[in-house]
Amino acid sequence: MIIKKFQAETETEAIMMAKEEMGKDAVVLNVKTTKQKGFKRLFKKDIVEITAALEEKRTTANIPIAEIKKESEVKEVKEDNNKSSAIEEKLNNLQSMIETKLNSPADNNDVSEMTEPAEKNVNFAFLRLVYSQLLDNEVDEKYANMIIGEIEAALKKESNIDSILSGIYQKIILKLGQPEPIELVDNKTKLVFLVGPTGVGKTTTIAKLASEFKLNKKAKVGMITSDTYRIAAVEQLRTYASILDIPLQVVFTIEELNSAVKQFEGYDIVFVDTAGRSHRNVEQCDELFHLIKDIDIDSEQIDKEIYLVLSTATKYKDLLKITDTYENLSNYKLIFTKVDETSAIGNILNIKLKTKAPLSYITGGQAVPDDISVVDMQKIAKQLLGGSE
Repeated sequence: MIIKKFQAETETEAIMMAKEEMGKDAVVLNVKTTKQKGFKRLFKKDIVEITAALEEKRTTANIPIAEIKKESEVKEVKEDNNKSSAIEEKLNNLQSMIETKLNSPADNNDVSEMTEPAEKNVNFAFLRLVYSQLLDNEVDEKYANMIIGEIEAALKKESNIDSILSGIYQKIILKLGQPEPIELVDNKTKLVFLVGPTGVGKTTTIAKLASEFKLNKKAKVGMITSDTYRIAAVEQLRTYASILDIPLQVVFTIEELNSAVKQFEGYDIVFVDTAGRSHRNVEQCDELFHLIKDIDIDSEQIDKEIYLVLSTATKYKDLLKITDTYENLSNYKLIFTKVDETSAIGNILNIKLKTKAPLSYITGGQAVPDDISVVDMQKIAKQLLGGSE
């Protein structure tokens, strides 16, 4: 893991500096604004400092021992962690929480069952407790093993709990990747399809996104719905469209969809609400895939994006089957809904790693447009490790 800091007058400039030097796969771990004090604020602007990381995609099989040792020292970033109070704030006293567990009789019993080398090393006991915390948050066992294994491989005897916890925190952020929200394109219409199972909240999510782009980004917004299987869904979207003064087209066939898209030429963004499809109904899913894949659009004028909407509260084994079904749709991004209806958010990490699709938005609650936001990787990492929201 390569970690560097960049300073600029704005967060955007600092991120651009990181991307230019470290590449597009660099992930922002932390953002800190240093405000000028006293007379300095009259002459100098505030400084934004970001901490960016890049995970090196190398295997240890062909790397000399000296290089492995050097990479391990970088992963610990002990010096950076001591200087960065912002990361410590994000961890929100996770260290003291797990240290308390280490001193509890129940956890000491678990530690005593470990092998001889690990038994005498509090660091390994600490890793085991973090592993248990990930499982409690319903992170898939294989992904929890992967994260802990990568940290354990880089562990040095002199590592302390603070550096280990920070390393795990940063590792999870890197696994989650950079969020990819909807970005408008100059001189192009962004055509956004929302797909997913019945009952995950696609219609409400479209209303939230449409409100965001209409009210806050001042974009010219249109809406299309093909969810004619549920009359209530059409009426719900029609109500939102009326309140926001956004045109809405209801379509039944691929021909009507093509016609509706043509009518929205010149708009900044058009949201398409699709009917919920059970992953068990192959015929209905094929009908949806046909609607999305065979739409007649000019790629020079229209930029099509697909977002798979999933409920965080859905059982993991069902999410696996759902994502297997939607593999027919390539290059989709992920939106997770109903985070307020579950106490375990491990499914977000599980499905991200399983599908390798970028995360975009997260929602919780019915309020339009408030209960939606771009995925905050730092917040998710903190929650997965047992930190408060």
